[in-house]
Amino acid sequence: MAAGVFAQDSSLMRFLTRIADLMILNLLFLVTSVPVVTIGAALTALNFTAMRIATDTDGSIVRDYLRSFRRNLRQASILWLLVVVAGAGLAAWYAVVTQSSLPSLATVALLAIWYLLAFMSVMTALYVFPYLARFEGGIREVLRNARLMSIRHPLAPLVTIALGALSAVVTIHYPQATAYGLLWLMIGFSGIAFLAGSLFARVFERYAPTIPTDDQEEA
Repeated sequence: MAAGVFAQDSSLMRFLTRIADLMILNLLFLVTSVPVVTIGAALTALNFTAMRIATDTDGSIVRDYLRSFRRNLRQASILWLLVVVAGAGLAAWYAVVTQSSLPSLATVALLAIWYLLAFMSVMTALYVFPYLARFEGGIREVLRNARLMSIRHPLAPLVTIALGALSAVVTIHYPQATAYGLLWLMIGFSGIAFLAGSLFARVFERYAPTIPTDDQEEA
């Protein structure tokens, strides 16, 4: 009985293996995000590896991650810079509108536009790095297709937002539930990427049937 439970192909061992994979992935993401300017490449590699884990097409976690990180470093860094600039612009807009002495109707109208643009920007940004992890294309193509997919297939980014918001609320209000932030260091980011990765992978399968295997990528 015990031998069956701890057999290599048992449900328990497969679960524990996935947890270990996600812990390794989380560590890789944190380490490669430290320079800040490489966060875009780290997010791309995180999504690439998480989607492979979610679809059971993963090989070596370290090799998959580093391959995607190196391959997309330049383009992902540019996209990350654009995301940061867009976020800074939206933040500046919000600050100006809320601190100005505009008529109340104008303030409400400008804030309504702001919330709409902020929502659309977040939805697009959440597609950018998974898209880059799965497909090739120029900066404009990536941004355009990420925006279109966020409109046609909103579930994946909405789930990502919900998971992130829920995790933040639990961390802030019930810190003991996350071992006072330790869970984020162990599996937090990779766990969210893994849960959302299955949804992103399903969307991408509509445009490309399968995620390339190691042999196909090396060919």
